[in-house]
Amino acid sequence: MKKIPRFYDTLFDYLKPDKVLVLYGPRQVGKTTLVRTLGELKEYKIKYDTGDDYRIEEIWSSRDLSRLKEYVSGYDMVIVDEAQRISGIGTGLKLLVDAGVSTRFIVTGSSSFELAGQVGEPLTGRKKTLMLFPVAQMELAQWYNPSELRDQLDAFLIYGAYPEVITASGRDEKIELLGELTGSYLLKDILELERVKSAKVLLDLLRLLAFQVGNQVSLRELGNALGIDYKTVARYIDLMEKSFILYNLRGYSGNLRKEISKKSKYYFYDNGIRNAVIANFNPPDKRDDTGALWENFLFMERMKKASYKLISRNTFFWRTWDKQEIDLIEERGGRIYAYEFKYGRKEAPPPKIWTETYPDSVYSVVNRDNYLDFIL
Repeated sequence: MKKIPRFYDTLFDYLKPDKVLVLYGPRQVGKTTLVRTLGELKEYKIKYDTGDDYRIEEIWSSRDLSRLKEYVSGYDMVIVDEAQRISGIGTGLKLLVDAGVSTRFIVTGSSSFELAGQVGEPLTGRKKTLMLFPVAQMELAQWYNPSELRDQLDAFLIYGAYPEVITASGRDEKIELLGELTGSYLLKDILELERVKSAKVLLDLLRLLAFQVGNQVSLRELGNALGIDYKTVARYIDLMEKSFILYNLRGYSGNLRKEISKKSKYYFYDNGIRNAVIANFNPPDKRDDTGALWENFLFMERMKKASYKLISRNTFFWRTWDKQEIDLIEERGGRIYAYEFKYGRKEAPPPKIWTETYPDSVYSVVNRDNYLDFIL
């Protein structure tokens, strides 16, 4: 199997002598594979550490500059995988960077909350941060031409885009891998975080959110359905966001009192994970949630493109209390862009109240005919 092309095909382009390179994103999206490819370059002497090795924590958290210098001495680069597991590593890295050592540093992490605490705050002004997602369509476009990508659209809607899943040989293997990803990695990470005790409640909450992709979510209704306080629901969802399982999209509010701005919609970082949570891997023509799959797919592929191409934007959904709505609103370059996602090959005019309120906005329908233009 040939190597999956990634946007960050070489991390050397992002390494700076006075900056720590921080690579973060969901578990199992290829961060470790990406940093390990640097070790294939024989002209560089690289030290590889992992946060799962308890023996190195004492060194990194020692705050002893001479000891830290001795530890990295002779290496062109030090890579620390799952750095959020090492208490005090940010301070250790800060000491080394401020001391002007010639060694370059890369750290990876799969929890934005813990990584920010361990690495982010101590390294303010001393880091370059990159986000790695499940494989993007714009990355796969280096493998496949547009016709071939279209031919595989159903597979991406159902099984998602985790590297191992893409390269798996058949349906059964893909489903097995997604089950392992959901149970052994993503949920396990959340359960290891503070004050999360019930795997069943967590999974039940995730299932409820999976069935509401593309819809506004009420925390109180979720809490009532689960028999827990809505504040606990909010905390669990926050942990799912920080573990890169869910993304929170807020409502847009500009000029109308009837616009809904305090509710949220939640998208899964990967369609395959979403389908694994509800145990439904039926093809799009045999299910009643194809519109939700399409919306989730387009939203996340657009996010990958914006992140990798450094497109500065603010994102929202738009809905009024009388149920007029648009799936995605982008503010960028001083203009407003509105996108409606339609799986069927059809047009859909914008709500009249939208065009009256925002006459200078640009409105588009994204369907199966033109979706590649939207995400590539």
